[in-house]
Amino acid sequence: MAKIYTRKGDDGTTSLWYGGRVAKSDARTDAYGTLDEAASALGVARSLCEPGSELAADILRLQDDLFIAGAELATAPEASERLRDGVSRITDEIVTGLEPAIDRYMERVELPPKFVIPGGTQLSGQLDLARAIIRRAERRVVELDLAEGLPSRAVLRFLNRASDLAYAMARFADVDDPSLFAGREREGT
Repeated sequence: MAKIYTRKGDDGTTSLWYGGRVAKSDARTDAYGTLDEAASALGVARSLCEPGSELAADILRLQDDLFIAGAELATAPEASERLRDGVSRITDEIVTGLEPAIDRYMERVELPPKFVIPGGTQLSGQLDLARAIIRRAERRVVELDLAEGLPSRAVLRFLNRASDLAYAMARFADVDDPSLFAGREREGT
């Protein structure tokens, strides 16, 4: 049996890829930890999909891409040259690769000129939760960039597109009932 505990983190620190330790509350740890949270939220969404469906496949791909972004952020900046494009570093090709999927979903839904309130279906609500977590991760990465700088800003572009994709998939998951797009309806608005 493989043991998953090392006891090294008992002091409140964690290892970075290719060396170095930082506090578990470090901006870098918070950034990649938030990506892990987003990938987990997407996993719940994927479990609600029909097995083998287009949506399930696209969610899985996005989860995989989030792990690539997490690997990049979990690497000590001085070791960034050791990362491999598309394996442990986000590339511009990964970023632009999300755009056809966003377009594919958005061309199949008609959005109202109002905000969409999340939770039309369990699946769309879970995708909206994942989108919000990805947006939080994006804010954490911006904070990290301002504090330390990033070796590449592709990860920021990726997170911006990733949240757009989560939004597009959530709207697609709601598409069976256009009344779910009612948005904020109140008298006098």
